[in-house]
Amino acid sequence: MSGEPDEEELEKLREEKMEQLREQQQGGQDDEAREAAQQQAEAKKKALLRQNLTDGARKRLNTVKMSKPQVGEQIEQQVISLARSGRVQGKIDEDQMKELLKEITPDSQSFDIKRR
Repeated sequence: MSGEPDEEELEKLREEKMEQLREQQQGGQDDEAREAAQQQAEAKKKALLRQNLTDGARKRLNTVKMSKPQVGEQIEQQVISLARSGRVQGKIDEDQMKELLKEITPDSQSFDIKRR
């Protein structure tokens, strides 16, 4: 043997490489589809919020999301579930948004530090 691969080995290597390329292309398409679905879901969520919140309530929600993203997400989910179940009468205004925030966020416990 001279150390050079014969035709069968070369063909086998080509087949393996082609299979890897096909898998990568299909994986890329799956990622694109997943991303498109995620963007579509986000657009639906924004439309639902826009439909059920007044401008003041939306501003308050955005402020909460900037300072506490997890609480903002909880509030969004709460508003969406209320809207889908039909329990929203008209639009949620800023005062109702404050009530939702009070329900979801626990009372902040204050404590006093006494120095001696």
